[in-house]
Amino acid sequence: MPATAGRRTLAILLFLAPAAAPAADAVLHCGKLFDSRSGRMLAERTVTVEDGRVAAVAAGYLPAPPAGGDARYVDLRAHTCLPGWTDLHVHMGSESSAQSYSEGFRLDPVDFAFRAVGYAEKTLMAGFTSVRDLGGEVSPHLRDAINQGLVKGPRIFAAGKSIATTGGHADPTNGYNSMLSHLMGPPGPTEGVINSVEDARQAVRQRYKDGSDVIKITATGGVLSYARSGDAPQFMTDEIRAIVETANDYGYRVAAHAHGTEGMKRAVEGGVTSIEHGTHMSDEVMRLMKQHGTWYVPTIYAGRFVADKAKEDGYFPEIVRPKAATIGAQIQGTFAKAYKAGVPIAFGTDMGVGPHGDNAREFLYMVEAGMPAAEALQAATVHAAEVLGVDDQGVIEAGRRADIIALAADPLEDIEAVLDVRFVMKDGEVFRDPDTR
Repeated sequence: MPATAGRRTLAILLFLAPAAAPAADAVLHCGKLFDSRSGRMLAERTVTVEDGRVAAVAAGYLPAPPAGGDARYVDLRAHTCLPGWTDLHVHMGSESSAQSYSEGFRLDPVDFAFRAVGYAEKTLMAGFTSVRDLGGEVSPHLRDAINQGLVKGPRIFAAGKSIATTGGHADPTNGYNSMLSHLMGPPGPTEGVINSVEDARQAVRQRYKDGSDVIKITATGGVLSYARSGDAPQFMTDEIRAIVETANDYGYRVAAHAHGTEGMKRAVEGGVTSIEHGTHMSDEVMRLMKQHGTWYVPTIYAGRFVADKAKEDGYFPEIVRPKAATIGAQIQGTFAKAYKAGVPIAFGTDMGVGPHGDNAREFLYMVEAGMPAAEALQAATVHAAEVLGVDDQGVIEAGRRADIIALAADPLEDIEAVLDVRFVMKDGEVFRDPDTR
């Protein structure tokens, strides 16, 4: 055979041969893959991972790396792959129980820290590779321990101590008797309690000093605080604006806990990034949120949980119980109205109110209230990343973080599939693995 003909034959054979997977740390064969940008489910994809990032996503199944080689092969052909989920509202340092209100007086911070280690691992194993912790002094330290590889857990965006007003939802001295209050003195901006524009700026700067990633304010009363009102406004608009302006100087975004209408209006007009809970959200507030591009993080799970627990004698103090019964029961209905109105929605559970690791049940409640499954999944992936202000997660694409999970079934066909997570990878490291060789 002439040399030129041989070269042509070799070129044709190379063209027809199956493409080889690029050199990688891991190769995943996904039976289905959720495209979080389009909300569509794609069939038969190969995902290659290198240095903690997605190196490539290819149609079909590229050849698996040889057994015993450097690259790890994960057979997920019977599974559905998705970007790792983000829960935008958790409290990793606590978990609700009938003893919660007394434990603050009996336990030390180190006790809550040890508990948080277990909560973090449960959350990661449930498919949540990132969380935004909105209030708790444990979370910045837990974040650092996870980043150092000392414990297993999701990537944490930590608020640290929430910012409140005197007597507000996050005033740490609520419920103290007069002797304790006298001994401790009134809390101030260092403790996250403000009463002026100047205090507001100082409180944000203290959160910066403490190493927070995001700012959380309690714009109205709350359900579980030891106080009578669950929805009264607790900041003036100029105080919220001062918080947001100062936060912007440090590259922070601001999340606002809010149940009452007036408090929500002030928070939206003050420039917060997101409204959390939003129980009594009115049509006017919905219009304002759409106008300002304010996100809604509904936390339906927490609402349902506290409404159920309010029926149990002794679970909540009597000052809390009526708030839990009335406010908690309304959140899912508010979510349904906000979704129909076109308010931008992202995923959050307020986990820590309920048991950590049960976060994915929020998907079921979102779908039950009228949101299509694909949009609920987007709320916990691309939309959550947008709320955080990051562009390297929430999608399975080349160059993005290798945060990948796999379910036993397709959640677009049955949303309860989200409760059966079989595979978890965060930053290219496998934490839960069904079948490997």
